[in-house]
Amino acid sequence: MKKIINRCKHIIKLIIYYLFIYNIPHSRFCPLFNTIRKFYICHIIKIAFPCRHSKFQNKVYIADFSNIFIGKECQINEHTFIQGARIGDYVMIAPHVTILSSMHGYDQISVPMIKQEKKKNIIPIIGNDVWIGTRAVIMPGVRVGDGCIIGAGAVVTRSTEPYGIYAGVPARKIRSRCDPPFEHPKIQALFKVIP
Repeated sequence: MKKIINRCKHIIKLIIYYLFIYNIPHSRFCPLFNTIRKFYICHIIKIAFPCRHSKFQNKVYIADFSNIFIGKECQINEHTFIQGARIGDYVMIAPHVTILSSMHGYDQISVPMIKQEKKKNIIPIIGNDVWIGTRAVIMPGVRVGDGCIIGAGAVVTRSTEPYGIYAGVPARKIRSRCDPPFEHPKIQALFKVIP
């Protein structure tokens, strides 16, 4: 009985989020809108670290909340699609970014791909201090290293090195943000790496 009650509560929270919270206008019109969304995401559905400086804009798709955790002081802009992810601290996600945690099976050539079993819960991990540009796609199971910049429109199909700048389809390393990376003591002390 308790399991049924918890499932009903979860469904009600989903309905409230997608009917009301999801559709509240952008915070550029009124900062109160971000406060309402942040309160709901941090304290009601509890998928984000409660923090005064976090920003969650309108129309952010967050699946059914089950495989998502968002760290402190993150900014997630409008029309972002998060199927599942573990997102570190100080992450900026531009509008129209897609973060996937499942994909269609394609291993059996004798079975149409649409009929093959989906590969689910392959959670991508996004490190601390990451900036993901507009319309970028993060594929299932990818680990985006601390301090990375992912260029606009990039498709990240493989894990990235920390403090790299990546762009293209598929995303390739263009250069490093610091040369050589990790040698500066402030960089080493600033962030803990997400396990």
